[in-house]
Amino acid sequence: MARNRLGNRVVIVTGVSASGKTTVGRLLADRLDVPFADADDLHPAANRAKMASGRPLDDADRRPWLAAVAAWIRTTAEQGGGVIACSALRRDYRDRLRPPGAEVWFLHLSLDPAVALERITARHGHFMPPQLLDSQYRLLEPLRPDEPGATVDASGSAERTVETALRALTADSRGRAAPKGPDRP
Repeated sequence: MARNRLGNRVVIVTGVSASGKTTVGRLLADRLDVPFADADDLHPAANRAKMASGRPLDDADRRPWLAAVAAWIRTTAEQGGGVIACSALRRDYRDRLRPPGAEVWFLHLSLDPAVALERITARHGHFMPPQLLDSQYRLLEPLRPDEPGATVDASGSAERTVETALRALTADSRGRAAPKGPDRP
């Protein structure tokens, strides 16, 4: 898929920690030839420290972070589109990531909690500790039919997930309905 087929759209790769948002997002951005960002990099230092200490963020903590992510989305849409990895677990968070004038498309990476725990336990050097994973699943609200995007199974390889995402994005770009439930090719 060439960049001009993405247009000014921004793909927001969502999901719980360890679902593969950053890996899939980078691969997808490379395939689309657009910029990539990780919303984790936009967290204020206090948020990162809070999560690293094992305490979940509350909505007050998330407010400036979501504003920074929305600003990145708005600017990137104006410059020709891109991909950003962002948990965006709740509907109201995703609504905040749809700034006026920016077209977004959500790619939700669905992952069984046991697989997510296995992945998060195996990774090193990330500020998100395994004990916060349960809090993310409690917050998680699936994409609703009126939200542009698709939900794909992220339990396989990142490359397979990207291929599935590209098919869904292409189908949606052509005006066909993209899959809303977990896609298990």
